Amino acid sequence: MEIGISTFVETSPDVETGEVMSHAQRLREVVEEIVLADQVGLDIFGVGEHHRQDYAASSPAVLLAAAASQTKRIRLTSAVTVLSSADPVRVFQDFATLDGISNGRAEIMAGRGSFIESFPLFGYDLDNYDELFDEKLELLLKIRESEKVTWRGGHRPAIHNLGVYPRPVQNPLPVWIGSGGNQQSVVRAGLLGLPLVLAIIGGSPLQFAPLVELYKKAAAHAGHDVSQLPVASHSHGFIAEDNQLAADQFFPSTQAVMNLLGRERGWGPYSRASYDAARSFEGALYVGDPETVAGKIIHLRKHVGITRFMLHVPLGTMPHEKVLRAIELLGTEVAPRVRDEISRWEAENEAK
Repeated sequence: MEIGISTFVETSPDVETGEVMSHAQRLREVVEEIVLADQVGLDIFGVGEHHRQDYAASSPAVLLAAAASQTKRIRLTSAVTVLSSADPVRVFQDFATLDGISNGRAEIMAGRGSFIESFPLFGYDLDNYDELFDEKLELLLKIRESEKVTWRGGHRPAIHNLGVYPRPVQNPLPVWIGSGGNQQSVVRAGLLGLPLVLAIIGGSPLQFAPLVELYKKAAAHAGHDVSQLPVASHSHGFIAEDNQLAADQFFPSTQAVMNLLGRERGWGPYSRASYDAARSFEGALYVGDPETVAGKIIHLRKHVGITRFMLHVPLGTMPHEKVLRAIELLGTEVAPRVRDEISRWEAENEAK
């Protein structure tokens, strides 16, 4: 069971002061967060790609590379790379470079993107949303399979027997498919034999169990070894010394972000009652003390089949020291609880 962190490197206004930190400051803070995550024994750190004023990481590979030489074992991934509006050649080159700097710890999490700012920015038509992803993913996988590439598509100039460099340390360079729960994307990942990441940010996490089963059925149908295919989740959350403190500290920025996105996407207001319901044992928020959060992750592993859990923290802008403390607690108290329990549970299942 792998456990780690994901972040979107947000620079939204501070809910108490209204101040907005610079992109540069937040980028430097995230490097510190990655270094700490490595020091406390977490397995993975992911950075999401966005192209708008309130998010600082338009280039996850560059940010992850800044932390690569300061870390030793933690794996470094995008979360996600908006592949539909990117050039797969450049994506591969960037992450192969990161893989070299980190000595084989880079991963790509490819997604279509729930934020669409990159499409007009790079000159892509949203009417081609699905077609773009299919084509770009095909090219990315072809590049990782072969040093020399010959390829033709409808939205990018053809490539005829050209080399793509540098080549990564890992062969193949890991490529995951990120999904918000769309059945088509889950089946695609299974048929291609690619690891799957589910964004579980609302409702009950147990509702995602059928999607995991669908993914495994698709993979088995295509002849892939399902036992070798990991399934990850990414969920909002926060950890503090006790449940009430964690809940009170995480709520203000969470409410601000959810209401901002709600106004953009037509959702209703986000209330404290909605928040408290979501942080219940069956909810999708992983907020609480180490014992509470560990219990929810264990429940997710046993009942949904998740083998990698990524806690998305912070949501919005929070004091850096509180984020660092949450990362520390995840690594030193939550992760050992989860790993011990899952090891016992798996051993019991094997003995039956």
